[in-house]
Amino acid sequence: MRAIVWTADPERACEAIRAGGLRLTRARRALIEALFRAPGPVSAEQIAAGLDGRAPEADTASVYRNLERLERIGLLRQVFFGDGPRVWALADRIAPAYTVCERCGEREGVGDAQLAPARAALREATGFEASFAHFPVMGLCATCTGRA
Repeated sequence: MRAIVWTADPERACEAIRAGGLRLTRARRALIEALFRAPGPVSAEQIAAGLDGRAPEADTASVYRNLERLERIGLLRQVFFGDGPRVWALADRIAPAYTVCERCGEREGVGDAQLAPARAALREATGFEASFAHFPVMGLCATCTGRA
């Protein structure tokens, strides 16, 4: 995974596109502006449909192409929550990993410090270096297990 590109505003994100060796096209600028308007991680289909009026509509194939290119330069990240399409967000505005409750669907962002013990245990047991970036940790939340 590439290093995260930090973006304070859409203009800084557009500068990052150029710095990543890509042209800043109208479609890419519109995509960045849509992601800044999004309430959280969103699917390519939601972006193409205009985010419920928060952004202009766009061609779905073009949105996918640009999402994937912008992920390659570290500007975006995608996550699969296990119950629908992959979703995207600006890399500096999305949690490093997520937990998803299999019973109620509750999603919670998890920080790197919280994941460190799980990574260490897996590394010790198997020698495997785990990444929780694209897929959630599935299980039952504290409410559903009665520990809340």
